[in-house]
Amino acid sequence: MAKGLAHFLEAARVVKVSLGAIKGSTPREAGASLYVSAGGLHGTIGGGQLEYIAIDEARRMLTRSEANKQMDVPLGPEIGQCCGGAVSLHFTQMDEALKADEIASEQRQHEAQPHVYIFGAGHVGRALARALHLLPVKPILIDSRAEELALVDLPVEQRLAALPEAEIRTAPPASAYLILTHDHALDFLLAREALGRLDAAYVGMIGSKSKWATFSHWLKREEPTLAANRLAALICPIGAHEMVRDKRPEVIAAMVAAELLTVLLPAKLSEESQSEQP
Repeated sequence: MAKGLAHFLEAARVVKVSLGAIKGSTPREAGASLYVSAGGLHGTIGGGQLEYIAIDEARRMLTRSEANKQMDVPLGPEIGQCCGGAVSLHFTQMDEALKADEIASEQRQHEAQPHVYIFGAGHVGRALARALHLLPVKPILIDSRAEELALVDLPVEQRLAALPEAEIRTAPPASAYLILTHDHALDFLLAREALGRLDAAYVGMIGSKSKWATFSHWLKREEPTLAANRLAALICPIGAHEMVRDKRPEVIAAMVAAELLTVLLPAKLSEESQSEQP
């Protein structure tokens, strides 16, 4: 995302539009930004008439060489939206220093994204990589089989690992671990390793209630203390929902992605819980 913003900001003149104060129901959170040039756009403040108004005003600023502006916009019938809230829009025509700051900030945000380790590059692993690579997380696809990784057609990080458990040991704090290899014994070893990370944000293993029970008995025998303290942290099956029984890889991936976001982005989700799409 930072690379895309950097490329966009190569335009000679760009106006940054950001949401300042918000009140009531709004399509985006405070701080959301849209970048407007004479012929292009990057980002969004929520779409709809609010965004059309912002784009028109930003391009008028470009023609007038206006540096800064603020607008208060009610999100009601008068602009063709029914959110019911109100927003403050801040417009800034960007100089080179501000562009550099924005690119650096975007890069920091990208580097701070939660790491999601996907163990197993089979059909479900690749579907998970596709589901996650556009979300604000950093998916890392790991397998010991080069031929499976060769099937990945996405710009996500891939690691060929003979000892995949070592990837868990060196992972940053608050990482998530999705375990779905071709080997149940390897799944169990990886789950045990991930549960040993007390700072794990999420530990999930593909399978069924029967697989969870088998792993539970195994872990209680092998490491009773770990089982007593950490077994409840294991999610198995992953992405399960009683209303969705579809087991196609893409469906499983969508359900797991939603499950992960509720864990990895709780503060942001809570912040946006008062916001609605227009």
